[in-house]
Amino acid sequence: MEGFNTLSGIITGEQVIDKSRFICIGIPLSSLEEIEKAMLKIRDDYPNARHYVYAYRLHNGFIEKSSDDGEPQGTGGRPIMDILQHRNIWNVLVVVVRYFGGILLGTGGLSRAYGGTARQVINETELKTLTLYQIYALRVPYQWYETLKYQFDQHTWIIQEEDFSDVIKLTVHVPEQETGLFEKWINDFTRKQVQFEALGVVWR
Repeated sequence: MEGFNTLSGIITGEQVIDKSRFICIGIPLSSLEEIEKAMLKIRDDYPNARHYVYAYRLHNGFIEKSSDDGEPQGTGGRPIMDILQHRNIWNVLVVVVRYFGGILLGTGGLSRAYGGTARQVINETELKTLTLYQIYALRVPYQWYETLKYQFDQHTWIIQEEDFSDVIKLTVHVPEQETGLFEKWINDFTRKQVQFEALGVVWR
């Protein structure tokens, strides 16, 4: 499955256009419950605004939604969503809060204001790319530990946990597209002296 981009943390930025303040808040998250809480907090943090225009994308279930929140249809949420889709950004809520300055911008002006504010903030942040990894549980005899650790470092195979008991139990993350290579390599390299079990997948 193809990887995707997300935010590594909360981002904010704003611009003033014809006396209206447009404030963009981008929040990384992964569930509808988190979105509801984030929207409530933004309304508390930025009270009495005229509009809270937003777009969000959740990778689990490929859920997308945008809202113009009272602005003319298609002038707010859609331009924000276009940016997220173009940059392949998921697991994010982007809200642009507008404090009305008394001057009407027209539909084209609104689209440029909402989309431009979101684009400016997103372009100024470094996106995090997530890849699907298979999780493996390994039982490693002590004589193999240092050798395997070195070999894993040469690949993109990440030791996540270590437990030293009668054998060394390792939790290892392997990019999903390399699972066949990993399983064949570890059987051949250790002559099947290291047992492993696939536990599932995780985005990281």
